[in-house]
Amino acid sequence: MFFERKIGGIRFKEIGTTLALYIVLSFLYKVTLNLHRYHYKQEEENLFDFSEWFEDVGLQYMIMLIVASAIWVIIFRLCKKWKLWQRLLLHLITLPLFVWIVQQGYQKISEVFDINYLSAYRQIWDLYILTLIYFIQFSIFHAYEYHTINRNKLKVEMELRHAALKSELTGLKAQLNPHFLYNIFNTINASVPAEMEDTREMIADLSDLFRYQLKASQKDLIPLRDEINFIKQYLKLEKRRFEERLIVEYNISEDLLDELIPPMILQPLVENSIKHGISPLIEGGKISIKVRNRSNKIYFEIIDTGIGIKDNSEIFEKGVGLANTRLRLKKIYDSDIQVESNESKGLKVSFSI
Repeated sequence: MFFERKIGGIRFKEIGTTLALYIVLSFLYKVTLNLHRYHYKQEEENLFDFSEWFEDVGLQYMIMLIVASAIWVIIFRLCKKWKLWQRLLLHLITLPLFVWIVQQGYQKISEVFDINYLSAYRQIWDLYILTLIYFIQFSIFHAYEYHTINRNKLKVEMELRHAALKSELTGLKAQLNPHFLYNIFNTINASVPAEMEDTREMIADLSDLFRYQLKASQKDLIPLRDEINFIKQYLKLEKRRFEERLIVEYNISEDLLDELIPPMILQPLVENSIKHGISPLIEGGKISIKVRNRSNKIYFEIIDTGIGIKDNSEIFEKGVGLANTRLRLKKIYDSDIQVESNESKGLKVSFSI
């Protein structure tokens, strides 16, 4: 629909509603002025005579709209990430600024175009009206923001609930495969001769991976410690394949190991770095996994020295795992995966939760 279209992130219907609010308020003020003239001058005055609307109130309300729009950008765009109480305190500065700019601007323009305006002691009415209009519009803006945020939260919750119900049967079926393979690997491991210790160890490691996958499929959150151990087991097996061609480096903050994160959130990213970055290179490469605290969030980085990619956005077309990981982060934390070129070569993939 036309009114659902956006310009600068703002819907046309929101712009239209704001304009309508100003028009209604300006016409109500015009009626008030007509009533005032009739009461004090005892003249024949049509309360709904809007012939001099622009000279009486229209110009002033246009200036008010322009100044209010600038303040809206400051509070609801530039300071969007501020806490609510901080933005509310900001009104202590923007309110007097709004009143002063509108009043002075209106007077200067009125003098240029020879338009009458309130002066001397009567300017107190300008202060009262401007302050009242400011409180009315920004109360509406804050209430609408609160409504929009809650509506979006409910929408995400409904989508997650629907996805959970839809995938419940699929999840139960998926558990059968790793559980079956886990038992088979244990059986094979028991039948391998003792002198083939390396083979027995690899089968045991692979069995642990499937056991973790089975455990992860039954939980929404797990300690970071478990996820890192899983990644280490996975990369241990990969090093068996790549040998000296694969170098692994870990930089994990110890104080974050007990933090809860979604399971299997790192593995698709690590696998992508090895499969599409390092594997095609004859000399192999290095993969670094970093986890640290950043602005009170857990910040993850997976850096490789692989072949890289021309268009970083194409990384999400490499497989289902990456796209699903991106979707999980968006739905759960409203966070996105950042992809950029590594300083030397390869890719740096990062996200925070």
